[in-house]
Amino acid sequence: MSGRFLNRRVAGGMLADRLKPYANRPGVLVLGLPRGGVPVAYELARALDAELDVLIVRKLGMPSHPEFAMGAIASGGALYLNEEAVRLGHVSAGALQTVLEEEQVELKRREQLYRGSRPPLNLTDRTIIVVDDGMATGASMRAAVLALRSGKPARIVVAVPVAPADAGERLAGVADEFVCVQSPAHFHAVGQFYEDFEQTSDDEVRELLDQSWRVPA
Repeated sequence: MSGRFLNRRVAGGMLADRLKPYANRPGVLVLGLPRGGVPVAYELARALDAELDVLIVRKLGMPSHPEFAMGAIASGGALYLNEEAVRLGHVSAGALQTVLEEEQVELKRREQLYRGSRPPLNLTDRTIIVVDDGMATGASMRAAVLALRSGKPARIVVAVPVAPADAGERLAGVADEFVCVQSPAHFHAVGQFYEDFEQTSDDEVRELLDQSWRVPA
C-alpha cells in the first residue's frame, strides 16, 4: 500500500487487516498512546473485538539534560530505567527519586483526565498491542515497550500505520512483533502520510474511550 491515509480512524481499520490473527482472542489488550494513537487504536480494538485502553508514557529526563531520557514510566506502574545512563550521568538516588515523583504526578493527572476512576491496567500474561498514529524515531515507543515489560505481559506487539523502513530493526529485541501498514523509504514526518492530521483533542480521546468502555469486548 502506498499513498496517504484519509484520517487516523481509516488508518486504524487498515491496520486491523494486518492483525486479524489477534481477532476474538482472549486476553488481548489494545493500548493507544494519547492523543493521536487513540483514534487508531479505537478502530483496531473494535475490529479485533478486543479491550481498549490508553497507555500514558512519561519520559524520565536527566536532571542536567531533561531532553535526554534516562528511563520512562507508563500506565500500570510500569518502569524502565537505563541504569547505564544513570551511572554515566552521575545521577544521585535523591535526584532520580525527585524526577520519578514529578513524572508520577503528571502521569496520574493524565490518567485521571483520560481514565477517570477506572482500575489500574492489568498487563500480566496478556497480549498487549501498543498503537500510535505513526512512528518517527521510535524512541518514545521503545521506552513505552521497555516500561511495559515490568508488568509481565505474555507478548507485546507494536502496531502503527506508518513508520520508516528501518523501524522494525529499531525495535528488534524490544517488541515481540512489529506491524506496520506503510514503511516508506523516504520518511520525513508522520503527518505527511495523512490527508487529515489535525491534532486529536482531549475530548475526542475521552469520547472514544467512553464509547469503547460502554460496550464490553
